[in-house]
Amino acid sequence: MKIIKNMTQETLHLLVLMIKRQFNFKYLSLFFIFSILFIYPSFSLAENDFKLPLVTYQETEAGGDYSVSIQILALMTMLSFIPAAFMMLTAFTRIIVVFAILRQAIGLQQTPSNQILLGLALFLTIFVMMPVFNQIKDTAILPYVNEEITSTQALAQAQLPIKEFMLGQIREDDLALFIRLADEEGQFDSEMDVPLTIMAPAFVTSELKTAFQIGFLIFIPFLIIDLVIASLLMAMGMMMLSPVIVSLPFKIMMFVLIDGWALVIGSLAASFGT
Repeated sequence: MKIIKNMTQETLHLLVLMIKRQFNFKYLSLFFIFSILFIYPSFSLAENDFKLPLVTYQETEAGGDYSVSIQILALMTMLSFIPAAFMMLTAFTRIIVVFAILRQAIGLQQTPSNQILLGLALFLTIFVMMPVFNQIKDTAILPYVNEEITSTQALAQAQLPIKEFMLGQIREDDLALFIRLADEEGQFDSEMDVPLTIMAPAFVTSELKTAFQIGFLIFIPFLIIDLVIASLLMAMGMMMLSPVIVSLPFKIMMFVLIDGWALVIGSLAASFGT
C-alpha cells in the first residue's frame, strides 16, 4: 500500500506539471506511460487473483475460436477502416465522382453543397449495395451470431459477396495489371481466389474510369449550351458580358425540364445492374 501511495503522489505531481506546462504532449505521454507501467501492475500485485490473459483460444460448437475480448479488440481496430472500405469497396466512388462532375458541368460551384452530395451518394450507395449487405448478413453475420461458424470463417464468408460485386464492375485489364504488379501471375485458379489487397485497387481504378466516362457524356449537353450562348453574345457584340452568367439559367432550366436528377440517379443505379 505504501508503494501505491508513493506512485499516486508521483502521478499527481506529473499531472500538476502538465497543467503548468499547458498540457505539453511530452508530459502527457509520460503520464500515461507511468500510469500503465506502474500503477496498473501495482493493483495486480495487491490482488493476487487479478488476471489479464492477452490471447486465449477456446473450443466452440463451430470449432476453435479466439476469446471474446480478442474478437472485440479486432472489431474495434477494424472500425477505423470502415469508412475507407465503404468508399473504396462499394458503389460510392463512382456515384460521388459523377455528382461532382455534374455540378461542375452545370456551373454551380457550391450548389448543391458538399454535404448534400455526400448524403445523396451515401443513401444511393446503400440502395445499390443492399443486396450485397443482405447476402453478407445471411451467410456470415447470422451464422456467426448463432455460433454456427467461427469469427475467421465469418470474415471469409463476408468477403465472397463483396468480391462478386467487385468482379462485376472490374475490367479484366485493370485486374490483370495489379496481378502483374503484385507478381502473382498464374497463382490463382479463378478470379474469386484473388485477395482483396489486389482486387480493391483494381476495382477503384475501374470505377474511376467508368465515372469519368459517365461524366463526359453528362458534360456534353451543357458544353453545347455554353458554346451556343458564347457564339450569340459574340455575334451581338456583347463580348464584355460573361457567357457563363447568361448560360447558367438556361442550363438549370434544361436540367429541370428533362428531370435531370432522376435521369442521372436512375442511370447510376442501373449501371451497377440494380
